[in-house]
Amino acid sequence: MNDAFDLRLAPAAVHGIVARLRELGFRSWLVGGGVRDALRGVPPADWDVATDARPDDLLRAFPKAVPTGLQHGTVTVVDAGAHYEVTTLRGESAYSDGRHPDAVRFVDDITADLARRDFTVNALAVDPSTGAVIDPFGGKSDLQARLLRAVGAPRERFAEDGLRVLRAARFVATLEFELDPATAAAIAPTLDTFRKVSPERVRDEWLKTMKARSPSRAFEVMRATGMLAVTCPEILEGVGMAQNRWHAFDVWRHGMACMDRCAGDPVLRVAALLHDVGKPRTRAFSAKTKDWTFYDHDKVGAAMAEPICERLRFSTDERRRIVDLVRHHLFHYDGWTDAAVRRWIRRVGRDRIEDLWTLNEADVRGKAAAVDDADMSPLRRMKEHVARVLAAGDALSVRDLAVDGSDLMRELGLPPGKGIGVLLGELLERVTEEPASNEPAALLAMARQIVAARGMA
Repeated sequence: MNDAFDLRLAPAAVHGIVARLRELGFRSWLVGGGVRDALRGVPPADWDVATDARPDDLLRAFPKAVPTGLQHGTVTVVDAGAHYEVTTLRGESAYSDGRHPDAVRFVDDITADLARRDFTVNALAVDPSTGAVIDPFGGKSDLQARLLRAVGAPRERFAEDGLRVLRAARFVATLEFELDPATAAAIAPTLDTFRKVSPERVRDEWLKTMKARSPSRAFEVMRATGMLAVTCPEILEGVGMAQNRWHAFDVWRHGMACMDRCAGDPVLRVAALLHDVGKPRTRAFSAKTKDWTFYDHDKVGAAMAEPICERLRFSTDERRRIVDLVRHHLFHYDGWTDAAVRRWIRRVGRDRIEDLWTLNEADVRGKAAAVDDADMSPLRRMKEHVARVLAAGDALSVRDLAVDGSDLMRELGLPPGKGIGVLLGELLERVTEEPASNEPAALLAMARQIVAARGMA
């Protein structure tokens, strides 16, 4: 790691911000995750600037800036669609609510500003005129050692802001660093402050964590330090719970392995994390097979996933997606008929199929350290079968039927009401067995038979 920072790594917009501040007589420094990532050879996702200019000065310097946190001295400069935070240097103050400083104290010293930050690797600054790295807390050494260490006294840092312990877990995963022992030891004693963190912030940290190559690194930290007992104790029921001969891992480790192997977006990986949450509550020993069973763990798991998602304030669409995937993740293809495949598509919904392929593959691969091609064969054959059925264009919902409710009321003289929906559902079930019968005359004939048999006229 070079002593000087390569200023060419910073985008032109950042240099423009620095030049504007210098023009007005203010000093500035590059700070935050952009500096950290650039120093470790990773393209930065964002860039932040710290300055001794006060908030009013920032608004005069950048009149089109968005005052995203003006009370804390932060404005956001937007350039070509990219956002750059520019923040006045701040000093430390008390955090009575465990999340926000009681008062904001602006300072002129970059070291004082860095002292209030969470981890040494985030407490680095760069002089934009020389490229000199300002490192008062040994952040560069920790970057080289791949070590996550709190700035100053860890218990003080964590007692100030409860979100920091969750950020520690996330950085262990996203940076693939080890947690400094003293920093790790300070988490459990400060969980009371962590309990003050809003569910929305917990959810956001979970979703950020899911972008890591191995999110399990973070969740292992959450488990070991007590954070999960606060936010999602249901998951901990699987720790140490042995499964059956099909699984090399306990329920907890299998969930971790499935999540890591789930090559999807963050919400899909949350579904992978929760897919077997119902197993501990359905575990029973079979005298017949001399092994453990988990009957209906998919149904129980879906019922458990719903309140978990509500508690963590996932959106309605996110919650529905996660719960659906937990409910339908379990399927065993052994040469189904076309009708069985059509029923499965109807049950899970077309829009969940691709997610289920990804989740099922991760589930299979998460059963053991090594999985061969034979283990993946059922999924491969099912995907091919589902593709053939979808390509055939057969009716898979009442909207696909060749008649609708208006047709039934007009041709059969039926009144409007719930009975029409029931009748359409019965027709769809019959068409699922015999796709060729999905034509008006045949459907109306079937409908007349059903009405006569059930006295619906």
